[in-house]
Amino acid sequence: MGWIVAIIVGGIAGWIASMVMNRDASMGIFWNIVVGIVGAIIASFILPLFGLDGDANWFWWFISAIIGAIVLLGIVNLFQRGSVR
Repeated sequence: MGWIVAIIVGGIAGWIASMVMNRDASMGIFWNIVVGIVGAIIASFILPLFGLDGDANWFWWFISAIIGAIVLLGIVNLFQRGSVR
């Protein structure tokens, strides 16, 4: 059941991040899920460095997945276009 929730939350987080980074038209649901899940993994390593551990509740995990997905899409934009949009 945990994987299903991770896929759903990752998909929503990736979709929100792709809208924020103006990449929504170029990504499908599969890549939104991948970006959301990888973004959550990235955020779980980066945010504690700034003292933002958060509690282990679903809302914090969702917000950190969005933040991590935005960071991931920013890095992808750097490599694809040479600058962050």
